[in-house]
Amino acid sequence: MKDILEKLEERRAQARLGGGEKRLEAQHKRGKLTARERIELLLDHGSFEEFDMFVQHRSTDFGMEKQKIPGDGVVTGWGTVNGRTVFLFSKDFTVFGGSLSEAHAAKIVKVQDMALKMRAPIIGIFDAGGARIQEGVAALGGYGEVFRRNVAASGVIPQISVIMGPCAGGDVYSPAMTDFIFMVRDTSYMFVTGPDVVKTVTNEVVTAEELGGAKVHTSKSSIADGSFENDVEAILQIRRLLDFLPANNIEGVPEIESFDDVNRLDKSLDTLIPDNPNKPYDMGELIRRVVDEGDFFEIQAAYARNIITGFGRVEGRTVGFVANQPLVLAGVLDSDASRKAARFVRFCNAFSIPIVTFVDVPGFLPGTAQEYGGLIKHGAKLLFAYSQATVPLVTIITRKAFGGAYDVMASKHVGADLNYAWPTAQIAVMGAKGAVEIIFRAEIGDADKIAERTKEYEDRFLSPFVAAERGYIDEVIMPHSTRKRIARALGMLRTKEMEQPWKKHDNIPL
Repeated sequence: MKDILEKLEERRAQARLGGGEKRLEAQHKRGKLTARERIELLLDHGSFEEFDMFVQHRSTDFGMEKQKIPGDGVVTGWGTVNGRTVFLFSKDFTVFGGSLSEAHAAKIVKVQDMALKMRAPIIGIFDAGGARIQEGVAALGGYGEVFRRNVAASGVIPQISVIMGPCAGGDVYSPAMTDFIFMVRDTSYMFVTGPDVVKTVTNEVVTAEELGGAKVHTSKSSIADGSFENDVEAILQIRRLLDFLPANNIEGVPEIESFDDVNRLDKSLDTLIPDNPNKPYDMGELIRRVVDEGDFFEIQAAYARNIITGFGRVEGRTVGFVANQPLVLAGVLDSDASRKAARFVRFCNAFSIPIVTFVDVPGFLPGTAQEYGGLIKHGAKLLFAYSQATVPLVTIITRKAFGGAYDVMASKHVGADLNYAWPTAQIAVMGAKGAVEIIFRAEIGDADKIAERTKEYEDRFLSPFVAAERGYIDEVIMPHSTRKRIARALGMLRTKEMEQPWKKHDNIPL
């Protein structure tokens, strides 16, 4: 018996070595952790239970039968993060470059199936070179099996992808179908075809970083939701994100003990809005002052910065926040901002996370670039997402809410439950100057008359009370009481139930 146990330990030790000491050392020299080190850091200490440690590929082509390493380039299993069950797989770059084989794919599929059955989040850690070329179509078939399960799990359990090295070819499509993608600066990249192929086909000379680095995907393509300095920071932030997320679409949002007084009044908010209506202010400051202990996890912070999306807590319960950012493009809605917010709203709705929307929007961004780029359809995505949402929706208009953008930003008309406005709110078809120049076109030459008409328009329309008179605004509130009003509203809306007509699925304007 002792011999058998010793042999088991030997086999385990061999599997834990992955591609061997030299390759593990090379991984560290690149500034990266190994697959197992990443898992150890992500999960609660001692909680990891590994699956399929001894799995090997079955390929016999190109001499592969002589190259077999236990685990076959991916470590899979489950564990806990702050006591909550999660499933995960971590690709091992030291074994065949982390490339996907038929056996490798089967390991991932097994853990995906288990996560779906147990209704628990799944995290994929990517550091790999794509499909294993020696296996050909068998590897491609493996990708297809993984992709199908990504789709089956979408909207049922949270799926998070962390890119910690190369991620190319077929490997990029699985992360693309997950809920969140995070990258590590300078050591990770994503692309369908690499720099060499690009050079051959298009004659473009580009580095891996320029083609698909973290900066590209967080600020230009919107593929990634955030980036971090190194593996350690990335994993610690994933742990933080998981604390905000429900385990599945049935369980409801996690609730933790809060030591931040829900009735706290913040007098500084009474002076947040500048006297000059064209002067910007930081909407992010408002969010941080409203959430518990100022803890706000922003999603896609570097992309479409004219809108803010992210998670916070109110009374210890997770809330999704969407807010126009006056510091960037005056907070206008454009194609990028609309898509960013629409995706976030749909995630929150899928997982029963209440949404609070802060509105300061002068309208949609005009111009040929926007119109040619499909602003109408992209703006409709956000309108569709809010109109479809059945979760509690609370909206606060802080300043401008002009034109169609007023409707789109979770107005009463598209289904928001409670709509509040600060006394500084301006709700109208457009700003006073533009409106007056259209209505009183004949008087444009008379400066005094135009000034008089502008004042008349401002007094009549640029206040929250016209909308409040019609019931479009439920209450005009004091800025300093915003946290208290949001908390009470969300508490009242906990039992909200709303059914949509049966349909196979909707047809969102993609």
